[in-house]
Amino acid sequence: MQKRDKGFTLVELIVVVAILAILVGLLAPSYTKYVERSRESTDLANVRTEYGEMMADINLDGKDPEKAKRTVKLKQKIDDWQSAETITIAGISHTVGDEDTANWKGIPVANGTCEISLNDDNSVRFTWSGGNESGGKKYPFNIGEDLQAPLLKSNVLNLLDPKTNYEIDFRCKKSTNDMVNKVKEKIGDDSLLQHGTWAYLKRPGTQDSYLFWTSVNTDDVGADKTIPVLINKGNNFYISETTTATRNPGNKTNEYVAISDHLVSGSDFQNILKKGQEYSTLEAAYNAYEKLLTEGKYVEYKDTLPKS
Repeated sequence: MQKRDKGFTLVELIVVVAILAILVGLLAPSYTKYVERSRESTDLANVRTEYGEMMADINLDGKDPEKAKRTVKLKQKIDDWQSAETITIAGISHTVGDEDTANWKGIPVANGTCEISLNDDNSVRFTWSGGNESGGKKYPFNIGEDLQAPLLKSNVLNLLDPKTNYEIDFRCKKSTNDMVNKVKEKIGDDSLLQHGTWAYLKRPGTQDSYLFWTSVNTDDVGADKTIPVLINKGNNFYISETTTATRNPGNKTNEYVAISDHLVSGSDFQNILKKGQEYSTLEAAYNAYEKLLTEGKYVEYKDTLPKS
């Protein structure tokens, strides 16, 4: 009598495949969570290490806090924290869902960054953002930076009456109390302000400093030209336009073209903001600015956009 080995029938194979598919479906989320938690653990370790090194540079080597700040590129691939509800770094705790504080800004995002810096009171600040690479898009500057920081850290406001107006324009060659150079010293190497033209402005009756930035070299385009501008006021950003204007005409050593004509009152600022579009983040505002120069009204200035 001949003996035969019996193999699987087609139905049995289908059942086995179905069972395997169910098992994979059940185990895959757990595996994904495990991998993500491992990435977060690595990110936290890297942030803690960079914080320690930054404080050593400041306290032991006397390095300027602005130049000592660190940026850590995150490995995690899912926005926000998956490993714990509350995260603590250097004595600073933050719980998922909490609002921003003076020491903790934003949430970690996929392919994002954490900038470690000091506040004016020397307390640490962790700023979580999209970094230079958000959603696969690369930026030629730190997209998570605080654009008001150079002005505040320069201490030039201590030289001014809080009630007075000021105009601190990058193109000004000889500024009162050397304010322009003092601000420039506090601008990071990876800052948006390393490109184009910027100015910090304030007028009586306004509460905040307004930062106006354009990728355009205003001295090159000349006066009476309408140019696109990115504006930062507090936590808000705007894309609008201004008209360039000559300052100190006829002065051989300090004539320059400013980013805007004189803004005499608070309503002048508001009129510029109303002409434009408001955005909640620098990333969103810059994307809109970039589109305006590549596809919109200001394509003539396309080549002025920051490059890596």
